[in-house]
Amino acid sequence: MRLEEEIKQTAFADEYQKLAVNLIYTQSHFATLLDRALQEYGISPEQFNVLRILRGQHPRPMAVKDIQERMLNRMSNTSRLVEKLRHKGLVERVACRHDRRAVDISLTPEGLRRLEVLNQVVADLHQRYRTLSEEEARRLNRLLDKLRGNKS
Repeated sequence: MRLEEEIKQTAFADEYQKLAVNLIYTQSHFATLLDRALQEYGISPEQFNVLRILRGQHPRPMAVKDIQERMLNRMSNTSRLVEKLRHKGLVERVACRHDRRAVDISLTPEGLRRLEVLNQVVADLHQRYRTLSEEEARRLNRLLDKLRGNKS
């Protein structure tokens, strides 16, 4: 369905305004789908992001500030997210050997197992993107990078 039909708006000031609204609407649409898919497992999209970041460094631990720098939503309260994951038994906090003021965060074996399941859930969700060809997806990725100011 076209954006105009989805939001019941017949006209936009110009294509750039429509683009801005379309990006926000589409992001919200896919965020809602992701949230629903992860909700069954008691994980938020932001918590899932933390788990994936930690898996990328596994088995090396990470400091909270380093996790924060890699978050998709940098406004997230990473310390709070890590604490919720710790209570779920998915991550552990250990005092840093080199700096006693710092804390290292790493995945637990249960966190790794849960992430395997969640990755499949998200991979199934990503099948929705298959309405685009691989070349269309590549082109859209380049255009989105360009919108954020990257020249490639």
